[in-house]
Amino acid sequence: MTLIAFNSPVKHGSYPRRDISGGLVRTDAGRRRQGRILTGAGLILLPWLGYLAGTLPPAEAVAWVALDALEAVALLVTGTRLLRGDSRHRAPAAAAAVLLLADACLDLATAAPGTELATAVAMAVGAELPLAGLCAALATRPTRKS
Repeated sequence: MTLIAFNSPVKHGSYPRRDISGGLVRTDAGRRRQGRILTGAGLILLPWLGYLAGTLPPAEAVAWVALDALEAVALLVTGTRLLRGDSRHRAPAAAAAVLLLADACLDLATAAPGTELATAVAMAVGAELPLAGLCAALATRPTRKS
């Protein structure tokens, strides 16, 4: 392992990776940070799925658990692909952006006035919309080649 670390072609916090077409993709500190954020968000959703399944009425639980499970998968796939320097992160990032935006809209539309609406606004502003924006940016930004 030590030899690999000393012989790796690291230059200023980035290292080259091959994309699916054989080209080199640059994975810098920013992309790794974004990958950790998205992977962490996807992992945080996993216990949330159990909470929703246990607290919501069965008819509602199916819909919300399915939506949040799709979000978790899209976030985890996007995050792990970014961490590996895989250039195929755009499609799951686009899916995550759409799912997060839909989740925020549905939360706000179905929330009862009072604390439930305040919680929905806080979740939308604090988590869902920023993550959707990051995913949308990742889905549309061109891959940097080295």
